[in-house]
Amino acid sequence: MSAGRDSAVGEQAPAEAAKAAKTGERAKKATTRKKSAATATTGTSAAKQVAAKKAAAEPAVAKKTAAKKATAKKAAASKPAAGETAAKKAGVKKATAEQTAAEKTAATKTAAKKTAAGKTAAKKAPAKKAAAEKATAGKSAATKTAAKKTAPAKKAAKATKPAASTQPAAKQPAPKSPAKPESRAAMVRRARRMNRELAEVYPYAHPELDFRNSFELLVATVLSAQTTDLRVNQTTPALFAAYPTPEDMAAAEPERLEELIRPTGFFRAKAKSLLGLSTALRDRFDGEVPGRLEDLVTLPGVGRKTANVVLGNAFGVPGITVDTHFGRLVRRFRWTEQQDPEKVEAEIAEIFPKSEWTMLSHRVVFHGRRVCHSRKPACGACPIAHDCPSYGEGELDPEKAKKLLKYEMGGQPGQRLRPPADYPGQPAPPLAGR
Repeated sequence: MSAGRDSAVGEQAPAEAAKAAKTGERAKKATTRKKSAATATTGTSAAKQVAAKKAAAEPAVAKKTAAKKATAKKAAASKPAAGETAAKKAGVKKATAEQTAAEKTAATKTAAKKTAAGKTAAKKAPAKKAAAEKATAGKSAATKTAAKKTAPAKKAAKATKPAASTQPAAKQPAPKSPAKPESRAAMVRRARRMNRELAEVYPYAHPELDFRNSFELLVATVLSAQTTDLRVNQTTPALFAAYPTPEDMAAAEPERLEELIRPTGFFRAKAKSLLGLSTALRDRFDGEVPGRLEDLVTLPGVGRKTANVVLGNAFGVPGITVDTHFGRLVRRFRWTEQQDPEKVEAEIAEIFPKSEWTMLSHRVVFHGRRVCHSRKPACGACPIAHDCPSYGEGELDPEKAKKLLKYEMGGQPGQRLRPPADYPGQPAPPLAGR
């Protein structure tokens, strides 16, 4: 019985041991699990703490970074300002140095000038003193000589002394400065006033070609192109002695006619015109010069200028003669700005009454040939300078201007060999050898 019990107990011991072993293993596994859980919990807590610390440190780092950047920007901004300040200081120093140098140079120049002036004055002083001594000696000698003169000699000197002029010297107007534009009415009044003054200066104005009839005046006017009236007047006596009428000239031999008019220049072309107009007068107008502008301009070599000369001086028909002198002066007088002769004639005709046209032409031409020259007008001796808008273009000194005057106004012969009776000058001399 006891053996059976021992056998049962022996069987139960291994089972219990196995059970205890299983229980121990389970306890170990549980302990291991607890440790792992604890470790995991501890790791999580540490990670959380690290993250929290990192999060707390990030704002501080950001602030420090921002502060560093701001400091860097301020430093960068301060560098250009410092550079500019240095540049300004350098510029001020340079300007100060230049000003000081300039002042020194000016002071040096002033001192040099004063020294030179002192030397010059020192040099001039003896010369002045010597001149003063000479003048004093001269005065003393003159006083002694005058004291020796007798009273009768003094009376004779007084008698021979010319009387002082009672008329004040004429004052020449000052050169005109640009003024406001002249109105049309003011220009017309001024132009007519100038014409009246020219009529007083040249009451003897006349055509400066010698002629005895309308045919001679027509021929002389044609010959006057590109030459002077004087040369024409010296040529026509022999011409009209050979061919006194249109019929005679129309029958002339061209070579003979050319030789007679050679002194006037362009003699071949002029001879052709004279033969043509003479033939036309003989064949179309019965040997007579027509008295109408429309007929005259149909003749060879005859234009409006020549026609107006013939009509105004041979037929008494008023006309304006626009030659070189007339056109030049009316533009200088600012009566017109036109260059074309026909336009000049039309504009001048609107300013003056028709009865003045012929004599106006003579007066203006006379003035242009005697006083108002093309290149150097005698402004200082011009009788209408006070009304001339171009006064000052020529010689203003009265004495020098008088030397520029020509013909009778300059004491010289005129252009006509047979001038009118009222002409105050001398007649022109004939051509040498004719």
